[in-house]
Amino acid sequence: MRFIILFSLLLSASALAVAQTVTVRGVVRDSLSGKPIPFASVLLKGTDRGVLTDEKGRYSITSALPFDSVMASSLGYGTRTVPSKKGSKIKLDIDLVSTGVMLGEVIAKPKRQHYTKKNNPAVAFMERIRATSDLNDPRRNPHYNYDKYERITLAINDYQFNDSAKSGIDKTFSFLKEYIDTSEVSGKPILNVALREKLSSVHYRKEPHGEKEYVTGLRNSGFDDMLDKQSMQTFYEDVLREVDVYSNDITLFQNRFVSPLSKIAPDFYKFYLTDTVAVDTTRCVELTFVPRNSSTMGFTGRFYVPLGDTTMFIKRIILRVPRDINLNFIDGLVIMQDYVKAPDGSRLKTKDDMVLEATVMPGMPGVYGRRHTVYENHDFNPAPDPSVFDRGLSQIIAPGAAYRGDSFWNENRMAEISHGENSMEKMMERMRSVPIFYWGEKVVKTFVSGYLSTSNPPYFDIGPMTSLISYNSVEGLRLRLGGITTANLSRRWFARGYGAYGFKDHRWKYSAELEYSFRDKDYHSREFPVHSVRATHLYDLDRLGQLSLMHNDDNMFLSFRRLPDRQMTYHRVTKFEYILETESHFSLEARLQSETQYSTPFMTFIDGYGRNFGHYTVNSMRIQLRYAPGEKFYQMKTGRLPINFDAPVFTLSHTFAPKGFMGNPYALNVTEASVSKRFWFSAFGYLDASVKGGHVWSRSPYPNLLIPGANLSYMLVPDLFSCLNPMEFINDSYAQWDLTYWANGTILNYIPIIKKLKLREAITFKGVWGHLSDRNKPWLNPQLYGFPEICQTQVMSGTPYMEMSVGLDNIFRILRLDYSWRLTYRDSPGACKSGLRFTFHFTF
Repeated sequence: MRFIILFSLLLSASALAVAQTVTVRGVVRDSLSGKPIPFASVLLKGTDRGVLTDEKGRYSITSALPFDSVMASSLGYGTRTVPSKKGSKIKLDIDLVSTGVMLGEVIAKPKRQHYTKKNNPAVAFMERIRATSDLNDPRRNPHYNYDKYERITLAINDYQFNDSAKSGIDKTFSFLKEYIDTSEVSGKPILNVALREKLSSVHYRKEPHGEKEYVTGLRNSGFDDMLDKQSMQTFYEDVLREVDVYSNDITLFQNRFVSPLSKIAPDFYKFYLTDTVAVDTTRCVELTFVPRNSSTMGFTGRFYVPLGDTTMFIKRIILRVPRDINLNFIDGLVIMQDYVKAPDGSRLKTKDDMVLEATVMPGMPGVYGRRHTVYENHDFNPAPDPSVFDRGLSQIIAPGAAYRGDSFWNENRMAEISHGENSMEKMMERMRSVPIFYWGEKVVKTFVSGYLSTSNPPYFDIGPMTSLISYNSVEGLRLRLGGITTANLSRRWFARGYGAYGFKDHRWKYSAELEYSFRDKDYHSREFPVHSVRATHLYDLDRLGQLSLMHNDDNMFLSFRRLPDRQMTYHRVTKFEYILETESHFSLEARLQSETQYSTPFMTFIDGYGRNFGHYTVNSMRIQLRYAPGEKFYQMKTGRLPINFDAPVFTLSHTFAPKGFMGNPYALNVTEASVSKRFWFSAFGYLDASVKGGHVWSRSPYPNLLIPGANLSYMLVPDLFSCLNPMEFINDSYAQWDLTYWANGTILNYIPIIKKLKLREAITFKGVWGHLSDRNKPWLNPQLYGFPEICQTQVMSGTPYMEMSVGLDNIFRILRLDYSWRLTYRDSPGACKSGLRFTFHFTF
């Protein structure tokens, strides 16, 4: 989603003129009764611009291509062509004359009647397609291979260049007119701003099951050059996934759409047998479908099945999204797939074309996107290189694939490419020669990456920028400056660190890290997969019971808090780590660490004998295993942002510090485990679920026990409790859960007027059960430090701590607002019983 933010910023720098387009709208009616005809075909003759009428017979088409008439047709009616009028906004109602049409054994009558799925020949036709899907599935064979060419293009839509401009953007970037293309779908002028090409071969094996894509060529250029290339390729392919209508659900734009061939399709869609048409000289039955509720996650579209084909082979598929769908940014979407039948009856996809038009923000230039995919050389032989199935990655990049020259692409490209697309590198080079664009791109890059490059090529980057300034109750105003070295200095040796100063405690904090990578890196040390050894030494605050894996401790956006956050100690840490990540997303981390905790006036170390200790040290060993098969993420310089949460994530860790080892005053023996995953419920939303637990096997001081995470800020932080106070509970055994259901408008989509706001429901239920054994209760063990008084720590009874929140997501497309309240321990001293929380949530 950071890409959308970036793209909108880039588009805001462009000046657009009004496009010379024509919009035709009207109603298609029965000539005798005057009643509207739903789902009739309307086409602008001379173009490929066409739509289906809605349930009230209404249509609207916008095009910049020339046309002289409008043609309408529907099963049971004669086709009619009406001359067009002049103007940019044309109202044209079309009356069709009723007839009778026979489709093989199915007779469609023109009589208007209430829709029902019972005894409906169109529904029966769809169910026959679904029932025979395995008969023509190419993956029923032991082996299946094909070559694939994919091109993803993003452009500014309706781009109008002003040749007569004497100043402004059009004057400064006058050369852009040389790179303007015309959309093959809408006929509108477009300016391509990002291009990605991929050439690959796909290999499938039934037993043992495996499917691998071997990429031989990669090319990318355009405005997104500044971002992590592999992450952006993963992002594009995840958002614009290939559509398989034979699945129950279709994943697109990180949402789940109900497939028109799903098991629940008869209850979700309305089906109509609407025409017989020729597709590449083959006479086909046209099956039309529309969702019963146009706001839900479904498609309007058509299947074309050859007449008399008993295998119900689909020759062509056309899918569109309804105008009223609860989907952000997307103004229009068309997907067209073509298939041919192999000698054994298998359906072989030859083309998959997806075109979208989107608006990121009102008043800003529109976005045109296209994913054009061509498939060739299908065969059912074993893979030429069987060892490809031994690799952990589903997509394998051949050495040198990203550095192919023009001659490679000219010889191997499986589809024609336009002048504007093929000249992207030249256009970007000329744009970067203009100072306003050169510096504007640097600002955007800094905003998106969080780091500022210091030279060209950069050897050292300053950041992260989100931690430059923050505030907390112990330090007051905190200023921090840090940075990282890059692979331009060394591809294997890396360093990073920071210095920070608090104006209230008047103390300097710091961190210094040195890392050696066993793999060459392209830019920074955190690039996947990591295989390195790392040494770190730091001195900083330790926020007990407030640590989140989602944010930096000193993120400026978390500085506004509902309570003073004094539950902090100072700690000095020296650690040596070994990190190994594999292509299959299994990782191992081993760590040796020496940590000294220093008391503060608020967080004291006073034992049961009244002795006040200024510090104590724990020297420990830790090992962590993590497995996330199929995980997809955007690679940042300090961490990773999940592209989606579909992959399960398993972690298991153990920390061991024997008493007396290198002077340890206490033992530490802790085991923790967690699992998280997203569960989809088709068009009815999804559930993000995580469960974790842990146990301390030793007698240990309270900073090393298991403290549930509390969120003191007003922003929602997924892995912290919104209404819990820091150190309100301290446990040595715990089990924790977090369940968030995103309903995607399951209820609100059915409420008139409200559904136009495209709001979505979000419900969270989380809790923790904990226990503190006698061996770790300070009042029973005087050698342990007592719990600080300001924490008002209590022992959890048999009742778990639980809280719940109900919220509205997608407010203004970017905001989620929740009302949270605690369900248990509401009468605890200083308890936060409820409150409003918010977060920014960018999603389609």
